[in-house]
Formats: sequence, structure tokens, C-alpha cells
Amino acid sequence: MKKVIVIAGPTASGKSDFAVELAQRLNGEVISGDSIQVYRGLDIGSGKITEEEKKGVRHYLIDTLSPFEQYSAADFQKNARQIIDSSEKQMIICGGTGLYLKACLYDYAFQEEEEDTESAEFEEMDNDSLYALLLKTDPLQAEKIHPNNRQRIIRSLTIARRTGRPQSEIVAEQKHEMIYDAFIAGCTMPRNELYERINLRVGQMFEAGLQREVEGLLSSGVTFDHPCMKGIGYREWRGYFNGDLSAEEVKEEIRKHSRQFAKRQYTWLNHQMPVKWFDPRVDSERKAMLEEIEDWSRQNA
Repeated sequence: MKKVIVIAGPTASGKSDFAVELAQRLNGEVISGDSIQVYRGLDIGSGKITEEEKKGVRHYLIDTLSPFEQYSAADFQKNARQIIDSSEKQMIICGGTGLYLKACLYDYAFQEEEEDTESAEFEEMDNDSLYALLLKTDPLQAEKIHPNNRQRIIRSLTIARRTGRPQSEIVAEQKHEMIYDAFIAGCTMPRNELYERINLRVGQMFEAGLQREVEGLLSSGVTFDHPCMKGIGYREWRGYFNGDLSAEEVKEEIRKHSRQFAKRQYTWLNHQMPVKWFDPRVDSERKAMLEEIEDWSRQNA
């Protein structure tokens, strides 16, 4: 089994800096697990690592797609596994939602996306009708999907139509076993301090020109219906450009959604993965985690 290191944790918890430091010590490389940083031009709102911050460490799956393209957990699974399996370097996955991480590390099977017309009728339905149909077709899967996430709802309905079975039933049959020897380190800190860091980071994004970045994307033809604009930091601007929110209100919305997402990330990781938590700001904890991972990486190497 190939060894893979994962640096997980909520936004603004110090994952990127720690991943770079670890990669330097292990002569490793980093795979971004972020679903928005993969898009070119979405830099500020996604908190994309800069060339200076990379400190010469190679990073994969950043700036690989145009804002008009689709990107999914299945795409990440395919791309990340290809990088891991073909590299002689120690690979470090940094960030990513629970679904993305599980898709890569576990025997998580996606239904093949075939080009057909089976989902055509779903595309013509509104969000409420789609979600109502999913509740009827696959209530367990519906619990995992936001009612406005058209892409995932249509995909679940299409799988049920194509296979004759609910997606939740297909997923339940998988063994949920890891296909890699993974060490999962989680960056954490007291919740109130994390929320302060999130609020500060969002303020810095605005100072760095987040509004101009969104304006540039819209002027290039990107709309809020494109997948790249579904991420926190971008989707909140729809209200501003519709004339319903002020820029200050958008800032507070991004802060609120980022804090809520951080809470969900903690809950998911604690229930789904064997995470070893540490506070990267505390020298003793950071050094201890670096040494533990380094020792682990040498075992059976």
C-alpha cells in the first residue's frame, strides 16, 4: 500500500503552511484537495496559495481548469490517484472536503458518467421539484445534499434511473476500506480563535481585491450558475450584483458561511476519518506532529 499524508482541517487553520513545511522535510509534493482552487482566476476568494508561499514545493491540481469547466469529487479521485500512483515522491493532500478526501483514500466507487439523454428531463425541472423527486426516490441520499445543489441532485436521480437502484444503496454496499496507507493530520485550535482567524482572513480578501476579482470573472462571461461560483467567497456576491446586498453585507455573509462550513468540517472529519489533531500555531505540537509523520513515513519505506 502506498503511503499518503493528508493535512485536513477547517479553513484558516494553517493547513497550507504546515503542508509546505512537511513537504520540505520529506522531499514531498502537495496535492490540493480544494474544489475551487483548481480554477484559474479564482485566487483571492479561494485562498489560493501563492508562488511565494509554496517555497519551491510543487503543488498539483491548482489552476488546471478554466472557470467554465465542471469539476467533481469523481474528477478529483481520478486525478489525485493518478498523481499518487505515478509518483516516487511522498504525496501530501492538503485540504479538501470530506467527500473529496474519502473519494480518493477509500474504495469509493462512482457510477460512470455516460453521455446520454436520461437526465434531460431533470435539467428542465426547478430546484424544488428536483429535490422533491429525490426525497421520493432516495430519501437517504437527499439528507446529504443541499436542496439547491442541482448538480448532485440530478446526478443522484440519473444514477437511480440508470441502475434502477438508489445511490445511497449502492454506496452502502462498498466496504469503506482505505486503498492507501494514510496518515491524516488535522489542524485545529479553540473554536473562538478559529472564528476570529476566519473573520480576519475574509477581511484581508476584501482588502486584496475580492470584489474586483468577481467583477472580472463576470465580465469574462462567468455566471453565478457556473460550478466555480458555488464556493464560499463567490456565491455570496450574487445578492450584491442583483442589488439586494451591500458589499459589507456580502462580507458578513462570507464570514458566516465560512464559520458554518468550518463547524461542518470538524463534525464530518471526527465521524468519518481517523484524524490526529494538533494546533500548528503551538511550536511543541507542530514539531511533535512533524516528527511523528516523519517517523511514520520511514516505516517500511
